[in-house]
Amino acid sequence: MGLDQVAYFKENGGEIDGEPQEVQVDIATWRKHPNLQGYMEALWRSRGGKGEFNCVSVELSWQDVHDLASTIIEGKLPETTGFFYGGDADKHYRLQDFEFCVKAIGYINEGNKVYYSSWW
Repeated sequence: MGLDQVAYFKENGGEIDGEPQEVQVDIATWRKHPNLQGYMEALWRSRGGKGEFNCVSVELSWQDVHDLASTIIEGKLPETTGFFYGGDADKHYRLQDFEFCVKAIGYINEGNKVYYSSWW
């Protein structure tokens, strides 16, 4: 058990029995990146999210991803702890976090909606 995280967008997967299908396309996955989790939870709560932040999808705008990239550059992801979260992984995931931001901005610029979700 532990914290698993994913960022994704959905694309048209055709139709089945005349019903449109969406396919989830993963952009990035993380395992036990607690400070990113804390950042995303704060974003979700700022939009009115209530309750437990588990199995919740948060839509990320261009500005959200830009702000995340700036926060990573400044080394200011919020220190976050949780029973299943593991230890600080900011340095371990730093390059992957930047790669995610670049990809996410590209997908958003193409007209896709990008989401972050996690479960533990």
